[in-house]
Amino acid sequence: MHNTGKPTTASPPTAQQQQQQQARPQSPSPGRNPAEDEDETDVIGDLMGHYGKWQLLMTVLLSLFQVPNTFHISSSVYQAANKDFWCQRPLELQQMPVDEWRNLSGSNDNCHRWEGIGWSSLANDTTLQEATEVVASVGNLVACESWEYETHDNVGNTWTSEWDLVCDKEHLKNVAEMFFLLGVATGGIISGYLSDKFGRKTMLFISAILQTIFGLCLYFCSSFELYLTLRALLGLVSVSVTYSALILAIEYVDGKWRTIAGMYNLFPLPISYMIISGLAYLTQDYQALQLCIGLPGIFLCFLWFVVPESPRWLLVKGRVDEVRRIIEAAAKFNGRQLPVDYQLTPPTQESSSQNITHLFRSSYLRRITICFLCIWFTMNLVYYGIILNMSSFGGNVYLNSALAGLVEIPAIAVAMYIITKVGKKWLFCATLFCAGVACFCATITEGREDILWLKITFLMMGKFTISAGNTIMPVYTAELYPTAIRNVGVGACNVAAGLALILTPYISLLNKIEGHLLMALLTAWSIFGGFVVLFLPATAVRRNAANSGSGGGNQNAASAAKQV
Repeated sequence: MHNTGKPTTASPPTAQQQQQQQARPQSPSPGRNPAEDEDETDVIGDLMGHYGKWQLLMTVLLSLFQVPNTFHISSSVYQAANKDFWCQRPLELQQMPVDEWRNLSGSNDNCHRWEGIGWSSLANDTTLQEATEVVASVGNLVACESWEYETHDNVGNTWTSEWDLVCDKEHLKNVAEMFFLLGVATGGIISGYLSDKFGRKTMLFISAILQTIFGLCLYFCSSFELYLTLRALLGLVSVSVTYSALILAIEYVDGKWRTIAGMYNLFPLPISYMIISGLAYLTQDYQALQLCIGLPGIFLCFLWFVVPESPRWLLVKGRVDEVRRIIEAAAKFNGRQLPVDYQLTPPTQESSSQNITHLFRSSYLRRITICFLCIWFTMNLVYYGIILNMSSFGGNVYLNSALAGLVEIPAIAVAMYIITKVGKKWLFCATLFCAGVACFCATITEGREDILWLKITFLMMGKFTISAGNTIMPVYTAELYPTAIRNVGVGACNVAAGLALILTPYISLLNKIEGHLLMALLTAWSIFGGFVVLFLPATAVRRNAANSGSGGGNQNAASAAKQV
């Protein structure tokens, strides 16, 4: 696995090699074609090794940045969990059982109660039936102004109970999550540009520092309005952390190793889902949980002194001396002997004026663009629809979330293995169809408490298949777009993904209309997505038909906006 042999070329690159190097498009552009250039190498890779101990170390370290991202996007499952509540009891009736109070106050909906009652006169020597008759005869039904919450549950203190987001304020829970995901969607659009302009390492650590600051500020947050603002900013910088770390990991390697390095970044996601479910169970307090998920970012910031800038980005910018220092350090770590007189020539940067209209200039591009817009929207809606609605599916939310993370680990591994053996189109299509079937089976078990275990089993099957599809999607997208407009295509797909993310918190409201609607919607979108994949060409056909001869690169940058 580690390439520790001597470089294949011990002499300076020839004029022909330099010309080929200069002809390559700008290395940092997101989404280069791994299928066309799987075996392509470059001078940097030849010098420091295509994949050795240094690249392995950098891949592992950069994947750690996905941990706080996953924490923050899934924290609302626990911090905004539903709690049993009722209208606050008067001081005189604090000892009255809750069920009796609900009957007496007429607050069976937990949002209204009788007003104009002398509760102290009912507190002594009055039976429940007598008191109820008195209250009903003289009281006026009004909206409750304050509530009490169940304390002996497995949910603990949430910001739902902290800010009384119940009854006519219940919709604000979804607004809070929408603000975070709106930040994610916005960051997904601009993070690629900022990373190209200011550098991968610079954007990674600026974003990581801001992410840590915003995350810890949420621990001290005392108002809901400030909470909304901080969550939106947190989503904005979190996606930049994801994007920059992913690009760095991929640009440290070349050729076929870019697929491995990019997909390795997905493994911390399911592990983080399991970790945060355990933290939420142990703390059962939204502030304590926020502190636990905010602190790891402090330690990651110290990786500034270990992780270098992308040598390929530096070479494009003409900063050759910095590239030399990185190559020499990496080659030494990999045990490679560098030639004394090696040369590094910055490639010629292409002036590109492509915009979104280029995605519709031919029948081929129109077809794949429309298909991918639908598929990215579908994938994000179903994937995050399952993750962020774990508390709506019944059963133990901590166990369900941990299982959902656990099944994703083999899903990613299986997808990584299979796509190296077979075409991606039919496997991708199968994952969406199978996810739809699993969601449909979960739908028909809805409301059956006696077979809740079967519903959870089907949900985990759906999570397995949709996670496998989520692994394939960015690779498949990058392979079908020509290099010249790949940035534009990926950006358009990220917009579709962002729209799905914004809608995700609201689809749980469907269960308030009818208990089967949420899973029915996920079923329909999964089947629809699988059907749309059928209109895409197979990657092998695409390579033969539209080989642009471009350099290999960042196929997984396409998924940066949604991995948080």
